Order: sequence, then structure tokens, then C-alpha cells
Amino acid sequence: MNRAAGGTADYLDQRTGIGLAVKNFARKIFPDHWSFLLGEIALYSFVILIITGFFLTMFFVPSMGLITYEGPLASMDGVEMSEAFASTLVLSFEVTGGLLMRQIHHWAALLFMASIVTHMMRVFFTGAFRKPREINWLVGFVLMILGLAAGFTGYSLPDDVLSGNGLRITDGVVKSIPVVGSYMSYFVFGGEFPGEHIIPRLFTLHILVIPGLILALVGLHLFLVVLHKHTHFPGPGRTERNVVGFPLFPVYVAKAGGFFFVVFSVLALMGGTMTINPVWNYGPYDPSPVSAGAQPDWYMLFLEGALRLMPGAGTEWVVAGYTLSLNVLVPAVIVPGLLFTVLALYPFVEAWASGDKREHHVLDRPRNAPTRTASGVAILTAFGVLLAAGTNDLIATHFGVSINDITRVLRVLLFVAPVVAFITTKRLCLGLQRKDRELVLHGHETGRIVRFADGEYIEVHRPLDEYERWLRVHHQPVRPLELLPAEDERGVRRKGYRRDAFRARVSRFFFEDRVEPVTPTELAAAQSHGAHDALSAPEHGDSTLVEAVANIKPEHGGMPTGEVTRGPATPRH
Repeated sequence: MNRAAGGTADYLDQRTGIGLAVKNFARKIFPDHWSFLLGEIALYSFVILIITGFFLTMFFVPSMGLITYEGPLASMDGVEMSEAFASTLVLSFEVTGGLLMRQIHHWAALLFMASIVTHMMRVFFTGAFRKPREINWLVGFVLMILGLAAGFTGYSLPDDVLSGNGLRITDGVVKSIPVVGSYMSYFVFGGEFPGEHIIPRLFTLHILVIPGLILALVGLHLFLVVLHKHTHFPGPGRTERNVVGFPLFPVYVAKAGGFFFVVFSVLALMGGTMTINPVWNYGPYDPSPVSAGAQPDWYMLFLEGALRLMPGAGTEWVVAGYTLSLNVLVPAVIVPGLLFTVLALYPFVEAWASGDKREHHVLDRPRNAPTRTASGVAILTAFGVLLAAGTNDLIATHFGVSINDITRVLRVLLFVAPVVAFITTKRLCLGLQRKDRELVLHGHETGRIVRFADGEYIEVHRPLDEYERWLRVHHQPVRPLELLPAEDERGVRRKGYRRDAFRARVSRFFFEDRVEPVTPTELAAAQSHGAHDALSAPEHGDSTLVEAVANIKPEHGGMPTGEVTRGPATPRH
């Protein structure tokens, strides 16, 4: 067996040169941190989507042709429905394992989007998008948009009441686009809504176009990860010129293989025990029934919430014979467009504001980039308010509160909560930076109080170890760009001054508020306390402490006369 395998490998290597590529790739080092598994969860969820989707494709009929259902589901027997809806019922109740595959597929789609969003949050808050990874950030952003498209197209395929209402909302959003909206709707639906072609078109997009694009971008994403080498978290021995971790083979091959089956087993357990999207409870699409509790999947819920929060009265204008529906255009097109544009361009904006052209392979601690962290939390807060707005009817029915009151409160929170979150998060980050300075300069509080002969009380502090100190002083703070004078030495107004002034203002917004890390000089000065130095030795027992202070000369401040152990006190040096 070994001889046959070796011969096959040698045959392929001589004709493709694959041996060198495999050898180099197997030696690729990857850092070992749990947060890096978020991207792997997204990849494995996508693989599971492909596997289960292949099964579902063999039984689903992407047709809007009408038939009369005759099957084991008594509540639907004799009901006229589309072939798409009928085939979904057949999959759920007649195909062996069909319902399990449907539910695994749906749960995998939710996990796919959740892991992509969480992975992008990790990249954002740690600054992993900085040079040379700006292009990979855009690749990840496009993957997120394609994930939204894949989820929406798949969610709409069963042609039930819930997905039909979603398509109806989509039709309204498309028609709200000025001038070209009605033509775009006609093109998308192949005529007046709902037409007869939307399900086959969505099916083609869902199983062919979007997965193909996702596969291509996943390959590009992984290629760029290997090309640029992996980022790693700060720590002793970790620099911008190395990667500390384990090789791909055999360590990460074994870990990745095992983790794939963990993800698959969890999704299989969820698909087998947790009902999701029971289309038979909704029935085939009919434009007349719209009930409370009709929400899309979570990743599209923010759009639903934005539509629900937008006031309807006085927001439709007729301009030059065209109806401008701001009540739909603003929340469903303009706001998401601005949000996604800012998210996609953020790495370039931050790099422009900092003027930093260096490569970065060591990640930031979120506290050391307070404006970036605060901005991310503010965006997530706004996103959370929109999610709550998308379920305002359920909140009203479950808690017995007026839906109008809920909507008014959420409208206020949409503008107030992100600002409060920004200010609070930024102050927390700056406070944590100050705490880091105090820890580096004075060490950890031990709760041990020592009294000297002259009556002075001090608390013995335990100095930080090498790892703790490195973690808190390794980073180099980014300072705002300096603005040159408006006029040069000859009194001539400098060209581009207004542009530079604007850039300086943006730079101050990002980097003016900061706490400088401790310098070696400050550290040396803080640790020179005369008689107190002997009491700051790390991890001394009582006998060792007595021996240490016994050698203190009288001129250094006197001998300690007693020791009192109390709770943590304010350090005094």
C-alpha cells in the first residue's frame, strides 16, 4: 500500500510539480487562537450548504405553474398551489430525510451569515484590515453581500406566504428607485408582480451564480491569507516580521478536519430537533393574508426594521410626474447603501487619516484604538435597534404594549443609542488604557499593607511579568497628522491647504484622544522608590519579605514595624 501511494505521488510530482507546493504549504504557520475559528465556521457552513443543497436540488421544482396538491398533509389536500410550494411539501413529508436536509440547510445558512458577520467584527475591532490586507477586507465584504443574496434567494424559493410577502416588499423597494424603478421591477419579475418567472430566476441565482461567485472569492480570500501570512495577537516574541503558531500539517489538518465534523454534527442536531421555516403553517403565497410575526431571517431583519421605523405620512412626493417614495427609498436603499459603503471603505479612510503606510501583522487590542472600537459598537447598536424594530409587533403582542409607543421609542433610540454607545465605549477604552499604564508603572495590587517606623503605610505591589508588560506597552500610538501653516516662508498660500486642513480634522477625530504607553524611562522612574523597592519583589512569602526589608538602611526611610493585610487600597508610591 505504501509503495503504491509513493509511486502515485511520484508520478504526479514529476508531471505537475505538486510536491514542492504541498511541501511549502504544509509548512505554513498559523497562529493558535480561538477567534480564528470564526472564519473556519463560515467555510464549513458553506460546505454543508453545498452538500445539503445538492440533495434538495434533486427534488425541488422551480416552477410557478399551478397544480392541486394531493398528498399526505391533510391541511393542504386539495389546495391550489405552485409547483415550487408543492415540491417543498413533498420534500418535507414524502422524501426520506428531506425535512432533515431542509432544516440543516436553513440552519447552516443562518450560521454561515452569523459566522461571516462575527468574523468581520473580529477583523474590524483588531485592525486586521490594515495594510497589506485592505483588498482582503473588500473580498470579505463582498462575500458578506453575496451571503445576504444567497440567503434571500433561497428563502424566497418555497413560494409560501412568508417568502411571497418578502418578494412583495422587494418589489416595492425596487419600484421606489426614481425614474428606473418600475422598469427594473418589470425586468426582475418578468412582468407585473409576481409574474411567472421569479422563482426560476431566483433558483438559477441561488444554485449557480451566487455559489460560483462565493467559491471564487473564498479561493481568493484564502490565497491572500497565505500570501500575506496570518495576523497574530500581541505577545512576547511576536513582531511584524514573524508568525508564531503551528504548521498546517499535521497540526491544523487534524484540527480543521475534526472541527468540520463538530460543526456538521451541531447543525445536524439542530436540524433534527429544532423546527425552522415550517412553510405548511403559512400556506402557498396569497397576497391577501399578512399576519403579525412575519419576519425574515435575522440577517435581513434590519431592513424590515428600517422600513417599519420610517414615517409614512408626508414622505411621498410627486416630482415631474414621478412618485418619489421616501418612506421606502430612504430606509431600504439609501440608509443600507451608506452603511455598507462606509463599512467597505473604512480601512482606506483610517489609513488616509493616519498617514500610516507600514505593514501590520500584529493585531491591535480594541482598547488601543478607541475611536475605531467606539465606531464599531455604535454601528452594532444601531443594527440592534433595527433588529428590535423588525420585531415590534411581537414585542407588542408578548408584552401587551402599544406598537405605536414601541415604534416611537425605537425611532428615538435609533439616533440616540449609537451616540451614547460611541461616547461610552470610547471612554471605557481610554479608561482601560489608563489602567494599563497604572499596572505597568505600579504592578498588581496585593492587598498587603506595610507600616514603616515613621508611620507611613504603603501597599506592596506585585510587578507584571514579561508577558503582561509586553502586552501593555508593545503598541505604538498613532498621533494626529500635523497641519502645516497656511502660508509658506515667503507668505504664499500653500496649495492644497483646505484639503490638508480637512484631513487634519479627520485625523484628530480618530487619534486625538489616546493614552500614551509607558516608556522605558517612565518605567525606570516609577520603580525607583528607595525603601519601597524591596517590598515590590514578585511573589515573596512572608519570611522572604522580612529578609528583603531587613537589609534596608535607616537613611532609606526606616524599618517596617508591622504588616496589616486588608482589602485592595489605593496604591501609594
